[in-house]
Amino acid sequence: MSRPAVDDEIAETGRTGIRWWMVALAVLAIAGVAFAVGRFSTFSSAGPLTPGDASAEAGFSRDMQAHHAQAIQMAMEIYRKTEDEELRVLSYDIATGQAGQRGEMYDWLVQWGLSQSGGPMMAWMDASGDEHGHGAASGDDLTDAEAHAAMGMATDAELGALQNATGTEADCLFLDLMIRHHEGAIPMAEAVIDLGSEPRVLDVAGSIVAGQSAEIEAMRAISARLGCAG
Repeated sequence: MSRPAVDDEIAETGRTGIRWWMVALAVLAIAGVAFAVGRFSTFSSAGPLTPGDASAEAGFSRDMQAHHAQAIQMAMEIYRKTEDEELRVLSYDIATGQAGQRGEMYDWLVQWGLSQSGGPMMAWMDASGDEHGHGAASGDDLTDAEAHAAMGMATDAELGALQNATGTEADCLFLDLMIRHHEGAIPMAEAVIDLGSEPRVLDVAGSIVAGQSAEIEAMRAISARLGCAG
């Protein structure tokens, strides 16, 4: 090959190499811009919002903790003294199941940076309308006693009667109180399902609706078997 031909080939190879380098640099530049845009979008966009202090999730977590605490108290009371094996097993399941859920609710509020108490009880349910509002939607906040009654909770006198009762009388009183207690919890769980958006809360609320509905049926069956009045 003559010298001019070699020089021409080298020159062409150089031009080709330059073109490939230009293409490579352009690709790298585009990739860099895309990466920068992606990083900017990540930092500038807000992540998932946690429930606020006035949210349905926060109100539900606070009120249901108080509700569960009384259920645990009543369930352990009858667990210690009933002679009915079916009721003993059921009361144990209620106490342990609700203790676990209560711990979850406490932890949610900690993770959200919220206090364990705040605002009138059941006020968070107002936005769900008449179906779950229990009259609180009228604008008048319920007293704690009124809220406890709306939630199906036992009074101090009823708790004292349960502590003093024995035998079938105690079993029947427990069943009556706990059925009412469960019937008060279900609308609360349904309300947070309607109003909330936090997946963990919705999952637990759904399990409360399903689980306590089944327990109500079981308690009614035991009540009928024991010959309880009502």
